[in-house]
Amino acid sequence: MAEVQPLRALHYDPGAAGPLSDLIAPPYDVIDAGQRAALAARSPYNVVHIDLPEGNDPYARAADLLERWQGERIVVRDAEPALWALTQDYVAPGGERMTRRGFLCRVRVQEYGAGRIRPHERTHPGPLEDRLALTRATRANLSPIFALHSDPEGAARRVLTGIVAGDPWAEASDDEGTVHRVWRVHDPEAIVALQSALAGTELLIADGHHRYETARAFAEEVGGEGPHRYVLMCLVALEDPGLAVFPIHRLVAGLGPQRQEALADALRRDFDIREVAREALVPDGGGPLRLGYLDAHLRRPFQLELRDQSIADAALADRPPSYRRLDTAVLEALVLKGALGMSEEDIAHLNGLGYSADAGEALRLLDEGAFDAGFFMRPTPVTQVREVAAARETMPPKSTFFYPKLATGLVFNPLSD
Repeated sequence: MAEVQPLRALHYDPGAAGPLSDLIAPPYDVIDAGQRAALAARSPYNVVHIDLPEGNDPYARAADLLERWQGERIVVRDAEPALWALTQDYVAPGGERMTRRGFLCRVRVQEYGAGRIRPHERTHPGPLEDRLALTRATRANLSPIFALHSDPEGAARRVLTGIVAGDPWAEASDDEGTVHRVWRVHDPEAIVALQSALAGTELLIADGHHRYETARAFAEEVGGEGPHRYVLMCLVALEDPGLAVFPIHRLVAGLGPQRQEALADALRRDFDIREVAREALVPDGGGPLRLGYLDAHLRRPFQLELRDQSIADAALADRPPSYRRLDTAVLEALVLKGALGMSEEDIAHLNGLGYSADAGEALRLLDEGAFDAGFFMRPTPVTQVREVAAARETMPPKSTFFYPKLATGLVFNPLSD
């Protein structure tokens, strides 16, 4: 089973560092150059200075800054281990106000497996090298992994509800308007109650696969026992009403005449095609696979619906049924690999492939000619994520976008005593 433990966290001292809203940042992999510059200008202590370091030797710079901040008491370490309850208040795309609840902890790093920890997506190689170099230098987890657990009876939720009824230890708002609140939990009874609620459950990584792969590599590299055998996680119940999943759209480039013809043939063969308005490019609802499609040359928006499930079943005959009904997997098999001839390496290294979680941004990139065609996806239901993971399959990269993102900078997990 997954081993969930409190941690002796490193965290900002708001009295010395300033408002927490000026110190947090989104996860490193969603920050572009302009956003990094804006965050860095917000405070000399913004976490982006160490989580996305710059300079001739960026990793050494991150380590030096973290050490300096501790020396200046900008960042301090707790004397006693604690869990950290977390709420995130946000507005969903439909305008509903929602709250997601979870808690930050450290989890023992293990091999993937049933009853322990499962991935749900394949990873790209580049970020692993970057995050491992940063971990070696700082000897800390700077950004939490987001993982899901089952709480069918609501045991964990009841404990968290009691904790968050009181005043939070700290509060911060991000640029998306999400309000993050954290409560430091020292009470042994509350800690044991949360651990008991998760006893025997497995954890499903929702976001942060690269960080978990990094933690595994670092733990084996150091060897022996110690804090390096644990990794910082935020655990959220699959049943939490504030849990939301959004789609990530696919963009392709390098479509010369031959590949464009192969793509058109495949779409006509496997899909029913009808023209729609641009604002209807992102499909909704369940049922058979549906995709939005826009060619950057013709700029006519279409909706594609798979003619019959047997087409996907034949293309993915060696995969379990849950995987054969996954929109991103069917698109990868029929179109990216099938019609366009992309290899696993092409997909892993983004050769002729891009992603966007924002449909407006995807349309802009197509209008500007940065990509030749776009496929607009439906959200992947949480139940489907769980079914695919339970079948011991991993989804194609960027199959899900769990919203809101966790903030980096709320707490850090030291990997040495």
